[in-house]
Amino acid sequence: MKQFVLALFSIAIVCASVAQTTQKPAAAKPKTTVAPKQKERLVLITTDYGTMTVKLYDSTPLHRDNFIKLVKQGFYDSLLFHRIIQGFMIQGGDPTSKHADSATVVGEGAAPGDLIPAEMKPYLIHKKGALAMARTDNPEKASSNCQFYIVQGQVFDDLKLNEIECSRVRPLNPAFYYTDAQRTIYKTVGGTPFLDQNYTVFGEVIKGLEVIDKIAALPRDANNRPVKDVRMKIKMLN
Repeated sequence: MKQFVLALFSIAIVCASVAQTTQKPAAAKPKTTVAPKQKERLVLITTDYGTMTVKLYDSTPLHRDNFIKLVKQGFYDSLLFHRIIQGFMIQGGDPTSKHADSATVVGEGAAPGDLIPAEMKPYLIHKKGALAMARTDNPEKASSNCQFYIVQGQVFDDLKLNEIECSRVRPLNPAFYYTDAQRTIYKTVGGTPFLDQNYTVFGEVIKGLEVIDKIAALPRDANNRPVKDVRMKIKMLN
């Protein structure tokens, strides 16, 4: 089985029209797509390094409902955050991690059932704290049915955002342009824009962002697994 991993950032300029200044692309922008009102189902992720309150998006119902089902089953309890990369993300949810010793490489496990069809939305971006599903390199971009990651990311300037928008995001969705509000988020809060429109974001941390930083900074081995196990417990708050 292919491992559920996320590609690290590597810019390859493929669009000759990329602006070489901090100005936004000159092409006309479509009308801004506004996210529908969220019902805000909340979950609490507990670790030894603190707790994170996460809001699940109503506009990604397949991912939301699958995650809620697993949380209610206690599926995630005692699983590991098995892959951490500072300045990128923390990943967990592999069921094989529950009893894996320190020499075992994890990351290929899945829950019973099929992959989750992709639910990418132009208004759901990989800002810091974004909750998204990992996936294999499948052409449909269908998600793992259990493995997730939470974005830490970095801060980007307009020039880098222009490059990413042109070379990484618009080839996946030619109608995509970063809004002024999204640019402000990436320039202040940070995130991983190079993953936009390629992995499904289905929630966000609304309290406890500092926990991401604590976990991402832990010592890790050659496979990016924390040297000391970082276990999770997840429960519904409403």
